[in-house]
Amino acid sequence: MEFGYFTLSDNHYAGNPRTPNQFVADILAEALYADQLGYHSAWIGEHHFSTLGVNSCPEMLLSYLAARSKTIRLAPAVTVLPIHHPIRVAEQWATLDLISGGRVDFAAGRGYDEREYIPLGGDFRNNQEIFEEGMEIVNKLWTSPGPVTHRGKHYQFEDISVTPRPVQNPMSAYVASFSRPSIELAGRLGYGLIVAPFAAAMTFGGLAEVNRLYGETCETHGKARRDLKCSYFIHFCDDPASEAAARARQIRYYRECVIPAFPSDPARCPPSYRYTLDMMDRLSKARPEDLSSNSVLVGNSAQILETLKKVEAAGVSEVILYFNVGMKDHRQTKDEMARFMAEVAPHFGR
Repeated sequence: MEFGYFTLSDNHYAGNPRTPNQFVADILAEALYADQLGYHSAWIGEHHFSTLGVNSCPEMLLSYLAARSKTIRLAPAVTVLPIHHPIRVAEQWATLDLISGGRVDFAAGRGYDEREYIPLGGDFRNNQEIFEEGMEIVNKLWTSPGPVTHRGKHYQFEDISVTPRPVQNPMSAYVASFSRPSIELAGRLGYGLIVAPFAAAMTFGGLAEVNRLYGETCETHGKARRDLKCSYFIHFCDDPASEAAARARQIRYYRECVIPAFPSDPARCPPSYRYTLDMMDRLSKARPEDLSSNSVLVGNSAQILETLKKVEAAGVSEVILYFNVGMKDHRQTKDEMARFMAEVAPHFGR
């Protein structure tokens, strides 16, 4: 099992003195440090208007990293496809794949925050069908040997080819999923799958169940299954005081950043997001002592290793680790990144 660096650039906190510009600079430094430490990948999130995170252009940061890193793979976490035109997305990420020497792990989802859709003219209520059509278009543009014509419900065009072409054939691409339709879309298109364990636990029972459904869907549609990846928040703690601080930090992230971003009004919640109402209700009631290994790695190296061995046994090929969550200091983030590679990663035969 491989390991990656992951961030959503969460910075939406009351009384926060850290500027967005400073945090984006920290993220770039951490991602370069991840390359030096031997992490497999860097996953950098897309958020707009400082609603949750402060990095709006992961492709720009990853282009910077492509020129300055050696081996680390470059991934968005994730491209919010329904607020972008799929032709432009296909062009941008094919170009990054070229200039990075085939190091892109493209990933897309439909997001969850209507506040990011409205200023950009996105249709939040119908974003499931827009997302599915967009992913099909991106897939066609990367794989078709000639020009593509598409006459769909939301997009129409004729005789389009993207240049440059991706170096990878097939392109390494993933669907980000909190729900069954997204898992099934990944299997239908032959894409890989990336999930959040806390959502998998709430909606499917766990990572093993997600892996089973994904594999069955790939088989049904005659697609070779690709990698299953997942994300984890991580906090190293060696005593009760540091553990209490880490748990409080994680709860603050949920309450100040995550819960306000998801649909909360049942009367206005699109049908495809109804399942998130229960998830957010549970998070709003969560106490620091309720945090479990379904979503957060908290403890010393031995405790973190124990959980990750179970994740590996569930069929996960890579875990992307969210170190800088909840206003964690840049220096502490880098210290924990180094500690993980020294004390935990070697137990996975890397």
